[in-house]
Amino acid sequence: MFDNLHQERVLILDFGSQTTQLIARRVRESRVYCEIHPFNMELARIKEFQPKGLILSGGPSSVHDEGAPLPDPEIFTLGIPILGICYGMQLMAHLLGGAVEKALHREYGPADIDLDLPGDVFSDIEKEGVRVWMSHGDRILKLPTDFVTMAHSTNSPAAAMGDPKRNFYGVQFHPEVAHTPCGKDILDNFLFHICRCRPAWTMKSFVESEIEAVRKKVGDDRVICALSGGVDSSVVAVLLHKALGEQLHCIFVNNGLLRKGEAETVQRVFRDHFEMNLIYIDASAEFLDRLHTVSDPERKRKIIGNLFIEVFEREAAKIDGAHWLAQGTLYPDVIESVSFKGPSAVIKTHHNVGGLPERMKLQLIEPLRELFKDEVRLVGRELGLPERIIMRHPFPGPGLAIRMIGELSAPNLEILREADAVIQEEIEASGWYDHVWQAFAVLLPVRSVGVMGDERTYDQVIALRAVESVDAMTADWARLPYEVLAKISNRIINEVKGVNRVVYDISSKPPSTIEWE
Repeated sequence: MFDNLHQERVLILDFGSQTTQLIARRVRESRVYCEIHPFNMELARIKEFQPKGLILSGGPSSVHDEGAPLPDPEIFTLGIPILGICYGMQLMAHLLGGAVEKALHREYGPADIDLDLPGDVFSDIEKEGVRVWMSHGDRILKLPTDFVTMAHSTNSPAAAMGDPKRNFYGVQFHPEVAHTPCGKDILDNFLFHICRCRPAWTMKSFVESEIEAVRKKVGDDRVICALSGGVDSSVVAVLLHKALGEQLHCIFVNNGLLRKGEAETVQRVFRDHFEMNLIYIDASAEFLDRLHTVSDPERKRKIIGNLFIEVFEREAAKIDGAHWLAQGTLYPDVIESVSFKGPSAVIKTHHNVGGLPERMKLQLIEPLRELFKDEVRLVGRELGLPERIIMRHPFPGPGLAIRMIGELSAPNLEILREADAVIQEEIEASGWYDHVWQAFAVLLPVRSVGVMGDERTYDQVIALRAVESVDAMTADWARLPYEVLAKISNRIINEVKGVNRVVYDISSKPPSTIEWE
């Protein structure tokens, strides 16, 4: 059953576009709740969802392809507004009696459109030379009955179409991308003028409704939460603490691969400030012993993941009456499991504590599964989490193990930890912390010759990695000022014993990845 707490909601049917999530983000930024579901969602479930409007996403297919994704055509009989974007517009024309043909010239990138019928979704938008972002190989040859051309471009006689009586609209371009400057206005016109939605989706309303839902679901049971100190698990923990109080038991496992001062910070914030039931387990010796002599990054990951489950399961078994396991699953994880990917769906299995619910016979509770990352941060602020945790850079589950290339050792971990601490301090002091996605140290498996004082040295090399990104799918190296780089390098070489050289990684993703292992 769909959550009845979100009455003002829009449904997005996904036809495989790379920007479907971006449509959802734009809708939610306008404070209207929406969900993404596969293109072949059953009509009965669409009715059950009770959307105030329907958006058909773009996609890589042509409506003429064999096996092209098609929705139930009865969606056009539901009596609700529909907006088709790119493939969604072509699909609308195809299913409602129009005609779609291969374009003489495929259109990818910026284009200018002129409006033929201002108003409706184009209310308060310039009539000529409207910059949009195109990405299509087909175009509309013939409009369906009762549709009119609303905009055109040099290459697309029908760059937008509409049937105002039925509130059906289609745009050949992508209003959700930043390259369409008026895109937010178009989407807002659809949401507020056409669908008559109210901007009721706020993080305050989410917190209130989720607390109520958690209390109803859990009852008098106890809940276990794996707390890492990252923003997702931290927000889950505080939200559940507000809902359940003493019924919540958080377990924080120190695997010996954390950054400097991290274990102390987690205990200070959650046990001392929020007064939670926090169980702190120092398993660092156990992890380092299991990882000794291991250099292959995938083996490291598997050893760390399996041992975490062992330690967590051992400690959780001591908590009587626990029937629930809390996880920080976010909406992109959910979408990944259901969105249209072509012939088959790709199921995401690497949740925070994958494998635990089945082994421990616990039911899952995922209070953030409706949220995007930026929304999680807003919830964190609503709950009073410290800004340093809310805006914390992503930190990999295997921790420093995948930032030390080659075999792990306690002395080298200490070198890496100290070098990374210098980077965090200087990035923050320079004001760059909130402008980069991640900044961190990597310990390389090489030594270099250096001179300190009058002595020759043969010490280790630290690589500094700093990237800018929106969602980590792509990333570019951050153009940090020379003076910031110089200060970081000087401090590491002077303060971290065993390092005599610092290099800066200027590779982008792709082809490189953000992490080194």
